[in-house]
Amino acid sequence: MTFATCDICDAHEDQLASGALAVLPPLFKAYGREPVFSGPAYTLKVFEDNALVRTALEQPGNGQVLVIDGGGSLRCALVGGNLAVLAVKNGWSGIVVNGCIRDSVEINGCAIGVRALATHPQKSIKKGVGDVQLRVMIAGVAVRPGSWIYADQDGVLVAQEKLI
Repeated sequence: MTFATCDICDAHEDQLASGALAVLPPLFKAYGREPVFSGPAYTLKVFEDNALVRTALEQPGNGQVLVIDGGGSLRCALVGGNLAVLAVKNGWSGIVVNGCIRDSVEINGCAIGVRALATHPQKSIKKGVGDVQLRVMIAGVAVRPGSWIYADQDGVLVAQEKLI
């Protein structure tokens, strides 16, 4: 699938005005070999603990985008190279992390799109604390399970329904 977030915004100005389509603030850096990705959101809310991230990525992704509300923490990474490889293997379209990643060189070699706030060399704890498939807030934008994520070189969009 080919699309441009700019074109989606232009074609859906009414949804931007109503809030049915939102743009994540330009805080996220792009990683991975796939600069363009989209799919329905699978949401996680965790804080400095990536055990649920692994659990999610071990499941068939079926083209979904894993959206991780990590509370914006810059103190450790929630996704690393091994998890990116797992995401590709299991058919995830992309990963959006409101937090950090690590192993950026390895992730950049993977056929997946990843957006994150930054890189951090320290791994997270693994207690399995967090919530799965609930409404999360990513940089002030609500993302619900099943919301459609569209990401390209110009930004990340969150739509309440599939637009293209």
